Amino acid sequence: MGKYQKLAKEIVAHVGGTDNIDNLTHCVTRLRFDLKDNSVPKDEVVKTLDGVVTVVRSGGQYQVVIGNHVAEVYSEVKSIANLGSENADSTNTIVIKKKKPLDAFIDVISGLFQPILGILCAAGMLKGLNTLFSTLDFYTMDSGIYMLVNAMGDALFMFLPVFLGFTSANKFKVQPFIGILIGLAMCYPAIQLDALTATKDPLYTLFSSSALSSPVYLDVFGIPLISMNYTSTVLPVIIVVYFASKVQPIMDKFIPSVIKFFMVPMITVLISLTLGFLLIGPVASYASELIAQGVLVVQDASPVVAGFLLGFLWQILLVFGLHWGFVPIYINNITTLGYDTIMASIFATTFSQLAIVVGITIKTKDKKLKALGVPSVISALFGVTEPIVYGITLPRKKLFIMSCIVSGIAAGFYGMYNLREFTFGGLGIFEFLTMVDPNEPGTKNVMIAVIGVVFAMVASFILTLVMFKDESEEVHPADLSVKLPKSVSESGKKNTMFSPMNGEVIPIQEVQDEAFSQELLGRGIGIRPSTGELFAPFDGKVVTLFPTKHAVGLVSNEGMEVLIHIGFNTVRLKGKYFDSYVQEGDIVQKGQKLVDFNIAEIEKAGFSVETPIIVTNTENYLEIVETPEKKVSAGKVLLTGLL
Repeated sequence: MGKYQKLAKEIVAHVGGTDNIDNLTHCVTRLRFDLKDNSVPKDEVVKTLDGVVTVVRSGGQYQVVIGNHVAEVYSEVKSIANLGSENADSTNTIVIKKKKPLDAFIDVISGLFQPILGILCAAGMLKGLNTLFSTLDFYTMDSGIYMLVNAMGDALFMFLPVFLGFTSANKFKVQPFIGILIGLAMCYPAIQLDALTATKDPLYTLFSSSALSSPVYLDVFGIPLISMNYTSTVLPVIIVVYFASKVQPIMDKFIPSVIKFFMVPMITVLISLTLGFLLIGPVASYASELIAQGVLVVQDASPVVAGFLLGFLWQILLVFGLHWGFVPIYINNITTLGYDTIMASIFATTFSQLAIVVGITIKTKDKKLKALGVPSVISALFGVTEPIVYGITLPRKKLFIMSCIVSGIAAGFYGMYNLREFTFGGLGIFEFLTMVDPNEPGTKNVMIAVIGVVFAMVASFILTLVMFKDESEEVHPADLSVKLPKSVSESGKKNTMFSPMNGEVIPIQEVQDEAFSQELLGRGIGIRPSTGELFAPFDGKVVTLFPTKHAVGLVSNEGMEVLIHIGFNTVRLKGKYFDSYVQEGDIVQKGQKLVDFNIAEIEKAGFSVETPIIVTNTENYLEIVETPEKKVSAGKVLLTGLL
């Protein structure tokens, strides 16, 4: 058995086995997994494995930090998981197979919402509490405090395309500010349908004799611009940014370097948004309208079947942003008929989601998941379920499908007994008030709503307790440290390392990666480089030069072992923007140039160049003393190891 075979077996098992591994790479300190389901591995479990330093979730990857012997562990993992070396490329990447379309979509959506889940919960709570306090007459809906808090809560949902533009840009490797600009443009007030309807007469109407009737207020060189309201939408901005991710590299390839800085983003935005407004947005609008009209047809034939279909599909439509097609029907029904059955039928969906989170919060021992529970429950109580759907249930497909089925059954029950809403009103618990029939004494309609909610909550709660499994429940924390290889120093009382680059000095605790910031790989210091040059920090030897040239391992003639890691996740650049002047095994002199790197292009590609410099054999020293200077020049004293 190989030295690291047992560790490799445990890692493969705890990340979900070979079937859950979509892609595997390694860099100078860690294994980098692209997993089909990132919810399978439990961080605290993997961290306790003997030989694992820590776990980092970054850039959509599940990163298992190993230390200096990562290459050996990588080889064992590759062998045990039957990944095969024939698929490996120069950056040690193994592509196993593509994800199924549904899995890939869920992975993308969850990844896009993960960075904003906290603020999403906060906004939902603000909206809910504001509604509660106004309902309890703490203040009125036309008061200053209501308007102020409403703006705080509504802003994220109204300008959701801006947030998703940024996260989509990071996901699809587009310049982040391009993603933000795309999101802002899609929320630009003058282009929204409501604004155009209020200020212009239509030029003409498309499909005037059908349910897809669309007044055209603007055209682009004769091509009709079919307007819609893009605020609060999800899918259009994601698709536009994805399209931008295909346009940007083409522009980057053909546009001369001297004008790339402004021409690449300009042309990328111009092409992507033009397609977005002329094609992507209208397609999304028509899709939601067709679904809404289809439900109406089914409802005429069977209210029970229509209710089940709408209840089952509602959360799926929410994820795609296709639920907006029902809002005009809801408004029209209330104003013309005096009641609505469409939105009433999906009433229990919110409470199904709420009960799932309560069940997970009770059962899980995952602190991060438990912390999401309370604000998500408060948010859902007042009708805002996006934090639950995107952050909790959607990544756990079985729970998501279960909630769709339960919601469908409740909605079918509502269809059978003709549940109605009679007024416009609040969401969540306040939606009960809209179900009081002004023309019929008693609470029969409200009681139908209560029965559906109780069923949805009890069924979802019990099924969650049965279906949800938290793998870390019986794990006891263990020592997370790993004994890194030692070198016996022969220098006397101290070893000195000189700065390998020019730049701003930052404490190692403030760098962006927790494996470095928590000093799990050794003591050290960080530098924000001002120039893209890396020099030898002492006389010694190059023991590691990663193929992508972003990380260099050195040992000094006195025995100090040092890892210099240029930027974070820069391994994904596969050596682009890096040039090395040495090879593994080379003897180097202090001040000798090791690597050139292009700061502007690396940052333009969306990566930080913040550079941790780590003494990996820290245990050989009584103390590591960092320079007190805030800025440092190459060749000046940076660290001193006291023996």
